[in-house]
Amino acid sequence: MLSVIKELWAFMRERKKLWLAPIIVVMVLISGLLFLAQGTALAPFIYSIF
Repeated sequence: MLSVIKELWAFMRERKKLWLAPIIVVMVLISGLLFLAQGTALAPFIYSIF
């Protein structure tokens, strides 16, 4: 997993695609939030955010 992150960072830095970093971070955060919302007791609180 760490090697994928390193390769992605190297690609973005080399190709001057650093604008992709915030998009990737937001996608990871939202997917983590959805993962937590699947089966935990936090689900009602997470759904109220949206």
